[in-house]
Amino acid sequence: MGFFGRDKANDADADRDVLAGLLFQGEGMIEQLAEAHRSWGLGSADRWGLDQCTGTISWTFPDKVATAPAQILGSYNPTAASWLWAWANKTILPDMSRDSAVVRDWGVEHGVDVLAQPKATADDETAASLAALAVRITRATGFYRGTGSASFPVITFGPVTLTAADGSTSTFAISVADGTDETP
Repeated sequence: MGFFGRDKANDADADRDVLAGLLFQGEGMIEQLAEAHRSWGLGSADRWGLDQCTGTISWTFPDKVATAPAQILGSYNPTAASWLWAWANKTILPDMSRDSAVVRDWGVEHGVDVLAQPKATADDETAASLAALAVRITRATGFYRGTGSASFPVITFGPVTLTAADGSTSTFAISVADGTDETP
């Protein structure tokens, strides 16, 4: 049995090809998102925060604050070598794990156990693969790997509102080509 928990001989090659394609597209999407969002400063903020009650992620810079609607996909704990999907994490409000539940439902529908089970054994590469698949399945337009003391939250986000120190605002929104017009 491989990474994706499939062992059906008849469908294995076709399923593997579909998953490999989705993974490739998801990795490409994450690269595109990182490049696009760097233009407003993603990755260089003084600090970041996530308010589950409002569903908003924020990044604070010396001259501005960036905010966006957010979803938590899961969390990766390198010390425990584990990935926990947000829908299974009791500390995450249900409204913050909707996209994670979409990934779970897709995994159930397509028989991909690692997407449908609450927790998975994961190293850095596996965690990155799970995040890439989730980004592709949900067609996320923003991706952020947060910082943490033991585990790292993996977060997607929507259009970013930039509020300058003088109070003026602008919005940064993108769409990402995933290489297909079809939903997974």
